[in-house]
Formats: sequence, structure tokens, C-alpha cells
Amino acid sequence: MAQRFQDAGSFANELKGGVVAIGNFDGVHRGHQAVLARATEISEAAGVSSSVLSFEPHPRTVFRPDQPVFRLTPAPMKAMILGQLGFDAIVEQPFDKAFSSQSAEDFVTGILCGRLGVHHVVTGYDFHFGKGREGNPDFLMKASVRHGFGVTLVEQYQDENAEVVSSSRIREALAKGDIAEANGLLGYRYAVSAKVLHGKKLGRTLGYPTANMALPPETGLEPGIYAVRFRRADGKIHDGVASFGRRPTVAEDGAALLLETFLFDFSGDLYGETCTVSFVSRLRGEEKFDGLDELVAQMKMDEAEARAALGSLQPLSPLDAAMTFGPAG
Repeated sequence: MAQRFQDAGSFANELKGGVVAIGNFDGVHRGHQAVLARATEISEAAGVSSSVLSFEPHPRTVFRPDQPVFRLTPAPMKAMILGQLGFDAIVEQPFDKAFSSQSAEDFVTGILCGRLGVHHVVTGYDFHFGKGREGNPDFLMKASVRHGFGVTLVEQYQDENAEVVSSSRIREALAKGDIAEANGLLGYRYAVSAKVLHGKKLGRTLGYPTANMALPPETGLEPGIYAVRFRRADGKIHDGVASFGRRPTVAEDGAALLLETFLFDFSGDLYGETCTVSFVSRLRGEEKFDGLDELVAQMKMDEAEARAALGSLQPLSPLDAAMTFGPAG
């Protein structure tokens, strides 16, 4: 995992003078990866550090607190992925209305030059910053000449159908349960991380003990049954089948969303462990059954279908290989 700094003021001195990629990078999708790859290329050629300057919480949440953003990659997940991509560090700069009101020049002199000591900045072609979005690509280029650092602007990234890859498209795909489309846009399998919680242990009595995780309420994934890869805190990986939803057969109406994963060929205690679930394919929607016997019969079919889907799984990319594949559990 890349080193995490909670603000630019705490940035390590030994990392200053490096290449900094700037952006929210929620999802770290294929479009983001084009920007990030350019940053690591420049840092390697120059023999300097590579870091990411991002913002927490997501700026949209600050300006629209009643509409929290469905984060594809919360800060810990983002830091893990950036580490896999070769970055040394991420600065999770606190973002609030006071920060957004500073001038573009103050952002350049105070953050980029003062606290990060940038050698080179890499960002997307449409990056804006500072009060009233006065800092545009032209402003950044001129500021780089004044202050003596380099700038690279990366053009928008399009998929095989010449459509722009964006976090919004991925959220829309996940909301429809279209895991294949979301994973294709991400360049790796969509994943969530959370602590394993104690549940009612009903699954154990049915022969299907599950690792239960509570995801943020704004999670926009379509409820249903999914074939998944489950990574433990120690890096060991297991295949499994997961239910994300409100458990209509056994829970009361209005129950909170819960992710319940049955790990194949596993016995052990996972409680309190922070684990990661990578979604491979969607098997079906959430259903309410007439009784537990009907539910168990369907779970057996779900298990068989998930085992088949996972049996010949191949990585989508080197990043996906790092995230979704690993030593056998």
C-alpha cells in the first residue's frame, strides 16, 4: 500500500521533489490509470518519487451533503490500488468549503510548491482548481513556468467503443448489476473491503456459514447473488458466493443491506478481520422464497454456478491479477 498522508502539511520530506498526479481518482479506473501511468513513467525516468494528491471527502459530498457520493474506492482501497500501481504515497488532502475558496495561485504556491515541492505535475486535461474553478489547464501551465515545475496533461480516455470511461458510467453499471461492464471499465474486478461482523448465524444452521459485512449506506450496487473472490487480511484468497441485499426470506421488511459471503472449502473464524470481496459475475437477483428448504435448494444451485464461473477465471490486467488472484486459501 502507498504511504498515506492526511494532509499536504504532513508530507514526508524525503518524498518532496517528486512527480505528483492530481485528481479524485474515485474508482482508479482505466481512464485514471492512463493519467497515473504517465506519472509513474515520468518519475521513473527522473529518478524521483511518485505520489497522488487526492481530496477527502469527495468534493461532491461537501457541496451536496444530502446526496452522499457512492464511493467506488474509499480512501483505504484507493491507497491499496495506488500502491499496486507503483506509487510511493497518496496525500488525502482534507476538502471543505474553506479549502475550496482559496485562490488557484495559493493552491499552487502553498500546496504544490510549498508543501509537496513538486518536480512535475500530471493531471487530466480538464482539471480545474481554486475558487470559482479559476485554475484551469492554461493557468497551471503558466504557473509551472513561473514556479519551475513541469506539467503533463493527459487527454480523456475512451473505451473500445470510443466512449469516455468515467466513474459515473461505472456507478450506473453497478446500479444495474452489470458487473461485467463495470469490471471492463475499471480494468479490474470491482471490490469492497469491510470488517467481518457477527450475525444471527442462521447460515451456519443451513450448512452455509457466511462472512457478513456492512457496506456504506450509499453503496449503489444492485442487490443480488454474485460469484466472488474473497481476500483475507493475510492475503489468502478463497472463491465464494455472496448475497448482497436485505435477506427477504429471513429478515424483516426494511432490514439494512448486508453482504454475506459463503467461502468454498473453508472453515475458520473471520470475525473482526477486515477482508476484501471482489465481484466476478452476477448470478441472479434477490428473491423471497416460501421457506428455508426452497432457499437452501437455491443456494446449492448458486454455489454450483459460482464454482463454474470461478473455475476458469483469468485476470483482466496485471492490477486485477494483484487484487483478485493470489495464493490458494
